[in-house]
Amino acid sequence: MSAAFGPSLALNRIQPSATLAMTSRVLELKAKGVDVIGLSAGEPDFDTPDFVKEAAIEAIRNGQTKYTNVDGTAELKAAIAAKFKRDNGLDYAPAQISVNVGGKHTLFNALVATVNPGDEVIIPAPYWVSYPDIVNFAGGTPVIVKASAAQNYKISAEQLEAAITPRTKWLLLNSPSNPTGGAYTEAELNALGEVLRRHPHVWVMADDMYEHIVYDGFTFTTIAQVCPDLYERVLTVNGCSKAYSMTGWRIGFAGGPAWLIKAMAKLQSQSTSNPCSIAQAAATAALNGDQSFLVERNAAFKSRRDLVISMLNQVNGMHCPTPEGAFYVYPDVSGLIGKTTPDGKVITNDAALIDYFLDSAQVAAVHGGAFGLEPAFRISYATSEVILTEACTRIQRACGDLR
Repeated sequence: MSAAFGPSLALNRIQPSATLAMTSRVLELKAKGVDVIGLSAGEPDFDTPDFVKEAAIEAIRNGQTKYTNVDGTAELKAAIAAKFKRDNGLDYAPAQISVNVGGKHTLFNALVATVNPGDEVIIPAPYWVSYPDIVNFAGGTPVIVKASAAQNYKISAEQLEAAITPRTKWLLLNSPSNPTGGAYTEAELNALGEVLRRHPHVWVMADDMYEHIVYDGFTFTTIAQVCPDLYERVLTVNGCSKAYSMTGWRIGFAGGPAWLIKAMAKLQSQSTSNPCSIAQAAATAALNGDQSFLVERNAAFKSRRDLVISMLNQVNGMHCPTPEGAFYVYPDVSGLIGKTTPDGKVITNDAALIDYFLDSAQVAAVHGGAFGLEPAFRISYATSEVILTEACTRIQRACGDLR
């Protein structure tokens, strides 16, 4: 590569996804025959429901294999509008709905279409790994607000107030959260709304991707629903990946002000064009179809959550809060930092701890530094209880060997 030709400044502002990097390491080890248990990928182990797959097959047979409207078919937009009304009490017209190539694409489009150099985006930490990098790519400044395990990883109204400046453009609010599973109650959203009312220049991006995966009677609400007076300042983001086990189908969507949706479509028209026509037909069926399967899957996720929390909290030096939703746990490992491995290496931070787990216990997780709050790590429990029991047993054994 010549000195005059290389990566752009925008590309140099971002890093590869830490979660995808760990997934690649797991695949490489498995290819070499290593008995590694991968708990780093945020992907349900359940298959896409049969009725959704059948809708995709039927779409292929019917020749629905051509270009569609750049930001979604009329049928899918109607299904999304019905979903927002049914689940969230929100009214969005077709011109207020954007369909994208996954939830990450939705967030990317919205931020790149609105963020200018000098703009600030408030991101509660722990955060999903892509949030700050997308803001950086857009030329904005991530403003990280940390919420500890003692806060159940949720920021307070006081923290939000302190973080807002005249340059603040967005608050990114993910509930239930990746990586912690923490979810904001209606009262907590109301408290944040009170702050936002005092700062009308701040918009909210509500990432509700794990909306349907909640436990213990928790009632999910989204901020435009709880604070209807903020409706014109909220982009409500969701998708089919998690609840419907459609990660590979790549369908994300959002509802928001028509001007913002139009701006996102303009960007999309010069990048991906429309999402896959077959995936859109499948997503239409998913949103319009029988939702009862979610109950059984949530029961399985809850059982797995309780298993993992119980086993990890048996480890001296580890504290694992109980999340309200999603399929992740995020144990605080402050009590393990500074300890020494059997071969004499000091665990200096959570990245070193994760490397130790991978090398000595053949268990892959993602270190807390990737999510903006350490020392901790994220485990995805979207796999069987047999595998989770073995993985947690290995982690218990590895931690027991530390001195």
